Amino acid sequence: MAKFRREDALDYHSQGRPGKIEVIPTKPYSTQRDLTLAYSPGVAEPCLEIEKNPEDAYKYTAKGNLVAVISNGTAVLGLGNIGALASKPVMEGKGLLFKIFADIDVFDIEIDTTNIDEFVNTVKNIAPTFGGINLEDIKAPECFEIERRLKELLDIPLMHDDQHGTAIISAAGMLNAVEISGKKMSSIKVVINGAGASANSCAKMYIAVGVKKENILMLDSKGVLHKGRKDLDQYKSFFAAEKTDKNTLEEAIKGADVFVGLSKGNILNQDMVRSMNKNCVVFALANPTPEISYEEAIAARKDIIVATGRSDNPNQVNNVLGFPFIFRGAMDVRATTINEEMKLAATLAIAALAKEPVPDYVNLAYGSKNLSFGADYIIPKPIDNRLISAVSSAVAKAAIESGVAKLKITDWDAYRLELENRLGKDNKLMRSLADKAKSNPKRIVFSEADNYKILKAAQVVRDEGIAKPILLGDKAKIMKMAEEHFVDLSDMQLVDPLLEHEDMRNQFGDLLWQKRQRRGLTQYDARKSMRDRNYFGAMMVENGMADAMISGLTRKYAQPIKPALEIINTLPGVSKVAGLYIMVTKRGPYFFADTTMNADPTAEELVDIAVLTANTVKQYNIVPRMAMLSYSNFGSAPGEAPSKAAKAVSLLHANYPGLVIDGDIQANFAINNSLLKEQFPFSTLVDKDVNTFIFPNLAAGNIAYKLMQELGGAEAIGPVLMGLNKPVHVLQLGSSVREIVNMITIAVVDAQNKK
Repeated sequence: MAKFRREDALDYHSQGRPGKIEVIPTKPYSTQRDLTLAYSPGVAEPCLEIEKNPEDAYKYTAKGNLVAVISNGTAVLGLGNIGALASKPVMEGKGLLFKIFADIDVFDIEIDTTNIDEFVNTVKNIAPTFGGINLEDIKAPECFEIERRLKELLDIPLMHDDQHGTAIISAAGMLNAVEISGKKMSSIKVVINGAGASANSCAKMYIAVGVKKENILMLDSKGVLHKGRKDLDQYKSFFAAEKTDKNTLEEAIKGADVFVGLSKGNILNQDMVRSMNKNCVVFALANPTPEISYEEAIAARKDIIVATGRSDNPNQVNNVLGFPFIFRGAMDVRATTINEEMKLAATLAIAALAKEPVPDYVNLAYGSKNLSFGADYIIPKPIDNRLISAVSSAVAKAAIESGVAKLKITDWDAYRLELENRLGKDNKLMRSLADKAKSNPKRIVFSEADNYKILKAAQVVRDEGIAKPILLGDKAKIMKMAEEHFVDLSDMQLVDPLLEHEDMRNQFGDLLWQKRQRRGLTQYDARKSMRDRNYFGAMMVENGMADAMISGLTRKYAQPIKPALEIINTLPGVSKVAGLYIMVTKRGPYFFADTTMNADPTAEELVDIAVLTANTVKQYNIVPRMAMLSYSNFGSAPGEAPSKAAKAVSLLHANYPGLVIDGDIQANFAINNSLLKEQFPFSTLVDKDVNTFIFPNLAAGNIAYKLMQELGGAEAIGPVLMGLNKPVHVLQLGSSVREIVNMITIAVVDAQNKK
């Protein structure tokens, strides 16, 4: 699980616009006419239509895509009863997950009451605003009654995710784990440690997928639930064993096939695990510390399948696999509730998806060549783009078949395609690259380590397991700065070239002199240049003492680039290096080149830039679909720029027939496929979503990415330096810590691909 520090979390939530969510207009508002239509008097017309037909609220308002995430803060995960207001960051976070995974908008609502009647009445009275309600972090047993009453009162999808989310995901994992173990759901013995809201719902879902109720032993803090106990409420009593001589967890787990922990960390030991039946299953789901660690569990015995709630272990039981897609499917058919049939459908869809061939981008992200159904892969990964179509369509179909849907879907293929296209890939690229980087972190040397932002970014990537930082600079200054800013430098290598490494400086200088002695460089000047940390760092990379270098935060672009070009060779067959920017937008990532290096490339150099860019984009597991841009469309206007663009495309078609590229073409035609198809149906880009743009000169590329960054709100990641045999990446002057972390991630992935 990712490490972080208190200051990091507070900074994340407070910097810039406070919080994690905002409301963004979806209609034009720039003219007086727009405002007249949006508010008074134009807004009266949809109001009157809704008054006549309440269902028209789905037509004229955001209701159909709006969920309320509601809590009173009485059972916040890992924090307990912290109150309504203190729970708000969690509810905002849940809203963020709804949006990035299922494109569902959210208002978070914190209700300051522990009274069931007040809570229910408040939710009932605000419910007309929403198309669905997600209850969150409400303690048991009140949560059972609150959910039951609200489901009776309301006619929109409603679910208490703490109860049902874990139940759905863990039941999917259990189905697959039991199948792999060679057993049947109807015959397994299950021990559930924990008797709260989640445990109650989990047990009911396990029964729904085939476990016999009499084969479940549930424990609370006082021991096994059984009929002889007089302290059980109605919810615990439902799972009380009729006859049992077992009371402790140690006694209950002997001979069990499955253990499910929904309690607290470190209460299950290896001896208990060894006392279970052969081919046992352990789901240690307490967070952040499982009932038993993954490492201890698999060390206890070989015939075991283990799942936890942690992202750094195989088989993470994560509610994000369920709730966004359950609500998506339910709301798309305007279901009046989320019933047991819909929850079961989600469970079965998640279980089935784990048996499908795993997409390359998932394997890539998790550092595996072939993730496949088995003991270490019983549940899909959260970044699997297929979840939205698989789970949402299953839930929607179950809602229709069980009679709770107001809308019917007839073309399921079209619906699945709509789901797949909903999000694009904007929120997935860096997450996927970070996961890939973590699979094999590399040594990154920072030539500007005496800068707070660099130290902070180095700490982040070290804590996240993305990279192994090497800090270059004045040790005393670096350590003082780290102390002042509470940056932890443990496990980081500090290198002070000026005070400690004279022999190495001279050795590096001699190597540089050998490379450039016929270009006017003397041995004295070569050795002297190694006092410059950019030269020293680049030479560390060249000699295998580091895997990549990051520089440029405090210097103009040319200063750190020059040492890299003088020291590190280009890739075989490459005569020019080029700069790439990744523009992260709501429509997905776009790739711009060249944006930093070549002022006025020839047609042949444009070919090199295009090939370098295509190969780089492929490293990110994205198929490049490329437009060679100009101010002309296929020769419609004369000039040097369109002529060399057309020539470059001709050369690329001849020499790289597998590359999807066309031009010369104007940017609007490249982006707007309908326009392209109408005017130029012969283009090889017709019916292709172009994601990569090659610019005719440096001015065009540089201007385009900066305009898109400032006016279009795109996040710019780069520049990624392409063409060198070993990775050196130069930051934008004054980059933020987040931007530095992104570039480090890119550098690690680059280094992985150059090995």
